[in-house]
Amino acid sequence: MAGDSRRGAAGPAPMLALATVGFALTFWAWALLSPLGEALRQQLSLSAFEQSLVVAVPVIVGSLGRIPVGALTDRLGARRMFPIVALLTVLPVLYLGHFAQSLAGYLVGGFFLGLGGTTFAIGVPFVNSWYPPERRGLALGIFGAGMGGTAISAFSTVQLAAAVAPSFPFDLVAVVLLVYAGVAAGLLRDRPGRAVASGGVLGGLAATVRMRVTWQMSFLYAVSFGGFVAFSVYLPTYLVIAYHLARGDAALRTAGFVLLAVVMRPTGGWLSDRFGPVRVLGYSYLAVAGLAVVAAFRLPLIPVGTLVFLGMAAALGAGTGAVFALVAQLVEPERVGAVTGVVGAAGGLGGFFPPLVMGLVYGALGGYALGYLLLAATAAGAAAFTLVTVRGRVPAGSR
Repeated sequence: MAGDSRRGAAGPAPMLALATVGFALTFWAWALLSPLGEALRQQLSLSAFEQSLVVAVPVIVGSLGRIPVGALTDRLGARRMFPIVALLTVLPVLYLGHFAQSLAGYLVGGFFLGLGGTTFAIGVPFVNSWYPPERRGLALGIFGAGMGGTAISAFSTVQLAAAVAPSFPFDLVAVVLLVYAGVAAGLLRDRPGRAVASGGVLGGLAATVRMRVTWQMSFLYAVSFGGFVAFSVYLPTYLVIAYHLARGDAALRTAGFVLLAVVMRPTGGWLSDRFGPVRVLGYSYLAVAGLAVVAAFRLPLIPVGTLVFLGMAAALGAGTGAVFALVAQLVEPERVGAVTGVVGAAGGLGGFFPPLVMGLVYGALGGYALGYLLLAATAAGAAAFTLVTVRGRVPAGSR
């Protein structure tokens, strides 16, 4: 009875706060390699493609890992999953900080560091279960702001490595994750009476991938969140190469991009609650398409280039919030974790390929214009798909 009493005392706000902090901290770990990409290129004599691969590997592993983690969360609950994933992420963080010394070493460490990127699939069904439908857009947007952990990494990794020691950012993250794992194990509670999916994990995943809404949301999230991830991991490299900025300056500007996108994610969820996620998502994609065309011309960074990148950050952030407002409307509660896992994986995969494409485009053409035009075409296609196809699935009063 004592355990039931403690569970009953938990409320939506503290649970949302704990989940958001956990998401931010694990994403901080997940993004540790990105700000160091240029330094690693020089240290290890990497090609542009190899550098892109080092920063992209954690992205793809973290993305694919969301599929089983989301399905497990539907059954085991976030109370178990959050502390477990936080603890396991400590191992690759310490390995990268103290033992990786070659391209192969960083690829191996980055592979396991991808585990930190799976917590999105833990938090979404958890938050979804604690909030009623009319408040889920904002609540999920607030949780999604935990992706600002990548901004913490962008602001601090290069500076801490230079000021203290190369391993210090990794040691700091490891300690923070250990503390969070202990706090989460003691305080985190699954909502009493939450919907639990029946059947086995594999059967649940099979049913999830047969749902048309899973693939529709996956495509939309691959464009919005994938665009955010791609910029957060490759923008430092782009600014150094295209505008000849110092690494620290490029990292700080990237952190500003990430921070604005993070702020706009709950804003996108709130706007979706008020005006409907279809409108918010469609207009966000149209904004990204137009701004990407402008970025292809590599205009002066101040003020035009800066405004273009910040505009894309705002649009991508609002779009990520709107996608999961749609998921909350279209998916049964007991399937949200599994669907989130697949959709989240698609979002991460959407962030895996653009850095590789950018590296290949630059290596082949000596510029980035083609890469931005491809982004514009993709965003325009996503806008059309949202405003025409997805719109028909949403009840008229909720669009």
